[in-house]
Amino acid sequence: MSNLPAPISQDGPDQHDTQVASVGLPQTAPRSKGKPNSLNVPLYMQRNGNKVLVRRPKRKDDGALKGLARWFVANQIGLSCNLVALLFLAHSMPRAREYTSKFFTLSYYNQNTGKYFLGGDDWYLIAFFIVVLTGLRAGIMEYVLAPFARAKGVHKKKDIVRFSEQGWLLVYYSFFWPLGVYIYRTSTYYLSLHDLWKEWPNREMDGLMKAYTLAQLSFYLQLLIVINIEERRKDHWQMFSHHIVTSTLIYAAYREGHTRVGNLILVLMDVVDIFLPFAKCLKYLGYKTICDVMFAVFMVTWFIARHIFFPMAIYSVWAHTLIYMNGCFYGRELDGPHPPPANDTWLYIARPLWDTDAPVCFNHNFRNGFFGMLFFLQILTVMWFYLIIRVAIKVIKGGSAEDTRSDDEADDLEDPDEYVYEEAQPLEEEVGADEIDLKSWERRVARGKRSTTATGVSLPGHSDRKELLGRIGCEKQVD
Repeated sequence: MSNLPAPISQDGPDQHDTQVASVGLPQTAPRSKGKPNSLNVPLYMQRNGNKVLVRRPKRKDDGALKGLARWFVANQIGLSCNLVALLFLAHSMPRAREYTSKFFTLSYYNQNTGKYFLGGDDWYLIAFFIVVLTGLRAGIMEYVLAPFARAKGVHKKKDIVRFSEQGWLLVYYSFFWPLGVYIYRTSTYYLSLHDLWKEWPNREMDGLMKAYTLAQLSFYLQLLIVINIEERRKDHWQMFSHHIVTSTLIYAAYREGHTRVGNLILVLMDVVDIFLPFAKCLKYLGYKTICDVMFAVFMVTWFIARHIFFPMAIYSVWAHTLIYMNGCFYGRELDGPHPPPANDTWLYIARPLWDTDAPVCFNHNFRNGFFGMLFFLQILTVMWFYLIIRVAIKVIKGGSAEDTRSDDEADDLEDPDEYVYEEAQPLEEEVGADEIDLKSWERRVARGKRSTTATGVSLPGHSDRKELLGRIGCEKQVD
């Protein structure tokens, strides 16, 4: 997200006393601080008016990686667009389509069943989704949400950034949550915990389920990138852990044939991520009363989805899985069930994560690991719900709904992205009138040039001799 540098004022030099020539070069002057207007402005950004950028204050955590992260944030729209354009350009070449088509289409289609299998080529589509989501997020934030916030009277940089981030989450979940509900509503396991585990391992799925699962996995992988290149928030490590566990669960459910329960859990998790961003957007726009109402709706939705239905799904993992799933299945034909491989460690359970042809197994060890990750997610949601209750108590006491979990770690300090500017003052140098080589100046004018040389100092833009002498206080001596 970057803008072009604003032009520096090019006003001509002011008049001074006799034998003083002035040129518009920056000179040290009292410093003034200001902030660029865009969300992510490159370091070379210059302000309008008679000011030039001097430096960006160096922070204690600045380094090569931090600078690379800022560069990526400032250029993620261009990078995403260029990568997609380059991919489409390569796809236009017939010889390359065998490889480039993997980025655009679902792989491993089975004509006999009309469904899709899984394998290593799925990473091509995941990579494409990550690039597209990165470009969409940055583009919508920069060119849609940020201008909308300014038009509604939001002027603080911090609030514009927060509004844009929450607005993007609202856009994303408003699309993928209804899609997940549609898949769940039209499935054979709708409102049945037992049917979540029947017909396992169902490693083949229809195109919509596969695209939905890979897109959700790409989104959380992209979030892992975002939270590590943008300014860190107070809940950075909680969110980092959440995204790691969620990405691992989605990927494991996809590779191990548990897409049904994966779909249910995503539906339960995503619904609250519609109401919370919506409430935050209302807060930044100044609609405090509606924000408080929406926050109450969010609390109720959170409690029902994440502390009633989600624990039910966790219980089903413990109580129902071993009834319908046990043993190992071999090959794409899923021959089995067979006993686990002899003299093998627990690695045979994880091997399908990277080896498509490895046997797919389920036993109490897999159940315990699956249950443990889901239970860890529940612990995180309980911790966050405690913070949410504190906000609700504040609202009841007359305050406003304000979620401080995602504030910057350095919010109490000086703005870390503040830029330092200086006034562009004239550089004054005394020169004697006798030292000016007027003949050389006349020869330059005769050759059609508009620059003047006076003791090594160039005065651009002055083609009249009388004006030149007037600039150094000699207008009364020359007619």
